[in-house]
Amino acid sequence: MLYENPRGIGCIECHGKNGEGREIASYKHKLKNKKLSAPKINNLSFREFSTALKQGKKIMPKYYLTQSEIEAIYQYLTSLKDKNE
Repeated sequence: MLYENPRGIGCIECHGKNGEGREIASYKHKLKNKKLSAPKINNLSFREFSTALKQGKKIMPKYYLTQSEIEAIYQYLTSLKDKNE
């Protein structure tokens, strides 16, 4: 549940069902085609994952998750990765 909807919008919306990353939107800026993509997050170390969630980056919202919530989401993604290998 946390991965799908931690605080109103889920990680799944931008990072994909298994944390594989995905394109969020495509648009034109100064007559050039641009893409806004969320990165793959199922290959991060726990430290990288935790830091990204605590800091937020560019359009990534800061969710104010507890440490146990961060650990639960990370374990969830890790379990998905293990199943797909």
